[in-house]
Amino acid sequence: MPVTNLKPMRQKEKESVKQYWDNMPCGTGNITYPEGSLEYFEAIAEKRNRLEPFIVEYAQFNRWAGKKVLEVGCGVGSDLLRFAQAGAHVVGIDLSPKSAFLAKSRLHTYNCRGDVFVADAENLPFEKDEFELTYSWGVLHHTPNPERAIREIYRVTKSGGEICIMLYHRHSLVALQLYLLFGVLAFRPFQGLGDIIANHHESPGTKAYSVAEARQIFSAFRELEIMVRLTPYDLRYKRDKYLPRWAGKLIPQRLGWFMVIRGRKP
Repeated sequence: MPVTNLKPMRQKEKESVKQYWDNMPCGTGNITYPEGSLEYFEAIAEKRNRLEPFIVEYAQFNRWAGKKVLEVGCGVGSDLLRFAQAGAHVVGIDLSPKSAFLAKSRLHTYNCRGDVFVADAENLPFEKDEFELTYSWGVLHHTPNPERAIREIYRVTKSGGEICIMLYHRHSLVALQLYLLFGVLAFRPFQGLGDIIANHHESPGTKAYSVAEARQIFSAFRELEIMVRLTPYDLRYKRDKYLPRWAGKLIPQRLGWFMVIRGRKP
């Protein structure tokens, strides 16, 4: 493929991703309250806390009081709000204008300060060394060039500052479920797992990584820690139906769908 075609192609991919999340902002599925109401935001928070109660363990919201925090891909502001409520100076960006609008409305609804912009993770509109923490939960695997986004995160994070990034883990039960459904049961057992995830999970082009791959693409950071986390999504047997939590105790954490990367910029 000629190099001159790469940029238009990636721009088209980004438009598809933006459209997907504009149509269904993350976490808003099956929320029936009026959009933008207090009840709407409370229901989103309840659902997120029920399915991902371990986020606080990694985000460590209270550590960042008085610090400048950037969330790359803030969605409707679930974690951005928690950072703000803990006293951080928050800035959020999202590719989806609908999501960014809801995140900004959410901060206002809870009387919290913060800035939210529509922006591209691969081209962050900030100066070098701006943020003490750059945070992104389940977002970078949706952009066409995650490695470029990670370089941008490195650039805008202060020297000595930290990152907390969650990416999807390829060697997981969720990936196995996708392979069985769209590979084996679709009579396409030789279809690559990467293609199955890209074509059938969330926005077009979604990626998932091994621990070794994550270690490589985050190699510029120091004190790197990569943790794989079993989630309710690994225990899902039907849409919005999950095995009981005790079932997760029988399964190794290394088969989880969430891979959390923490590190520090030198």
